[in-house]
Amino acid sequence: MILTVDPRSATPPFEQIRVQIIGLITSGAMVVGTRLPTVRRLAADLGIAPNTVARAYKELEAAEFIQTRGRAGSFVTARQDTPEYEAMAAATAYLARARELGFSSTEAVAFVTASLDA
Repeated sequence: MILTVDPRSATPPFEQIRVQIIGLITSGAMVVGTRLPTVRRLAADLGIAPNTVARAYKELEAAEFIQTRGRAGSFVTARQDTPEYEAMAAATAYLARARELGFSSTEAVAFVTASLDA
């Protein structure tokens, strides 16, 4: 698994990590049961604070992309075939792109709302 963090990006590092992992999962590069690097290992590899990686993992777990099993580590979960999973992946990609373009989350949501009314 190759992840990168661009310190010049307007997107926070935890978000860059989260989006890249979701991309690997949705593309099939990371399959169910794949073990993610430990928080400390990934932080060391990327040269960032462990809390940054921990936040990315926590958000991935909340969205049910991964599951943390204590000292056993974090693993890709099996909920990838649901419509909710696909919608979350699309929304995540959209939000990441909107942030890259310099828009806030509020503005990105406003664009979606406006498109629903069109």
